[in-house]
Amino acid sequence: MKEPKVLLTMKDIKRYEIIKEVIAKKLKGIQASELLGITPIHFSRLKKKVQTHGIQGILRLGREAPNKKIDAISDKVADLYKKYYYDFNVSHFNEKLAEIHKIHLSYESVRQILIAQGIHTPRKKKIVHRQRRRMPKAGLLVQMDSSQDNWIAHVKEKWWLIAMIDDASSEVLYARFFLSDTLFANMYVIRHCIEKKGLFIALYADKASHFKTTRYAGLHYNVNPEQDDTQIERALEELNITLIPANSPQAKGRIERLFRTLQDRLIAEMRLAGINNYEQANKFLETFLPDHNKRFSIKNVPSVYRQLSGNVNLDIIFCIKTERTVKSDNTIHVHGQIIQIPPSDYHLSFAGRKVIVCILEDNRIFVLYKNNIICTSKLSKNNKILKKTKKLEKILDLSEYFDVSKKKYIPPKDHPWRKWNPYYL
Repeated sequence: MKEPKVLLTMKDIKRYEIIKEVIAKKLKGIQASELLGITPIHFSRLKKKVQTHGIQGILRLGREAPNKKIDAISDKVADLYKKYYYDFNVSHFNEKLAEIHKIHLSYESVRQILIAQGIHTPRKKKIVHRQRRRMPKAGLLVQMDSSQDNWIAHVKEKWWLIAMIDDASSEVLYARFFLSDTLFANMYVIRHCIEKKGLFIALYADKASHFKTTRYAGLHYNVNPEQDDTQIERALEELNITLIPANSPQAKGRIERLFRTLQDRLIAEMRLAGINNYEQANKFLETFLPDHNKRFSIKNVPSVYRQLSGNVNLDIIFCIKTERTVKSDNTIHVHGQIIQIPPSDYHLSFAGRKVIVCILEDNRIFVLYKNNIICTSKLSKNNKILKKTKKLEKILDLSEYFDVSKKKYIPPKDHPWRKWNPYYL
C-alpha cells in the first residue's frame, strides 16, 4: 500500500516544540495558546493528538483533490467547447455542460481544463470600482439605454437593442431589437414595460436628443434658458414619472454591464439556436430574458410598481403632440395635410380654439380638445414631410463614429523653424 505523503512546515515544528514544553510542564497551556495565536480549547485538542500520535497528530496528510476528473472527461469537455460553444465564456459554458450534457463540474475545474488544452487564455484581473448603492425597492428607479452591435453575425446591418432594467433587483423589464434608435422605438419599449410591469417612480437615461434637449455654447445658447420638454419627457410627466438624465455612461453602470453580459451570452445563444433574422431574435428574447432574470436578478425585493389605471389611453401619451389653432373653416394643417374637424357635442365649430394633435407611429392622428378626442385621421403615405423625415433618419443611421483626434505635427527638415535653431537639425 502506498504510504501517504506527509507535509511538514516550520509552523508545525514550532507547534510541536511548544506542545512538548507544555507536556513536560515547563509551560502553561494558556501561555502556549497565546504564543501560537490559537484558542486554549484548540490547543488542548492539539496536545491530546500529540500525546496519542506524536508529531503525526498535528500534520496534514497529503491527498489527491476529491474533485479531480479523469482525462477522458477533460477531453470530452474540450471537444464540446471546440465544436459547439467556442464563443461562450467559461461560466456560460459550464451552465450548458450541466443543463444539456449532464456534466457537473465546478467553474474552476472547467477553466483549468480549457487552459490546459490551450483553448482559454486567462485575463488580467480588472480594477473594481466602488458602485453606487442599489435602490431599496423595485420600481423606484429604472435604467434605460440602447446598444448597437452585430447581434446576428451574418446580418450586415448593426441593429439596436433597447432595454430597461430595474436598479434594485437587476431584473430586465423589457428589451427589443430595432433597426434605428428612434423616438418611437424608445417610446415602444417604455410603453411595453409599463404594460407588463406597471408604473415606476423614475427613469434613468442618457442625454440623447429624444430624452433631453441639450444645447451647448454657441450663438443660440442663452436664447431660451428654459428648454422645451422632449416628447418622452412630456409623456413621462403625464404618467407622473421623473426623468433623470445621466451625465456619463458610468453613472448608469447597471445597464451598461447588462449590455456587456448580453453581447457575451445573447449573441452566442442566438447562434446556437439558429436565429437568422431579427424577427426571430425578438421572439427569442421572450424566452431568453425570463431565464436571464432567473439567473442574475435579485429575488424577493419589495416593489413599489403601480398598476396602470384602466381609463388611461397610452396611444395619446406615447405619441408626438403638437398644438394647433383651428382655422375659421374648422380645419387644421398637419405636415401640410388638411384635416377637417366635424361638429361634436362640445362645440359645433372649433374655429379659433386651441387643440392638441397626436401623431402616432403608424401615422394615425388624434385631435384632442380638453383631453377628449374630437377627430381622428391618418397621414397619407405620400406625405412629403413624412418622406423627408424618414429619409433623414436613414442617412443618420448610416453615420458611424470615427476618430477625429488631432495628430501631433512634426515640422519637416526644411522648415524655417529648424533653420534658425541648429539644435533641431
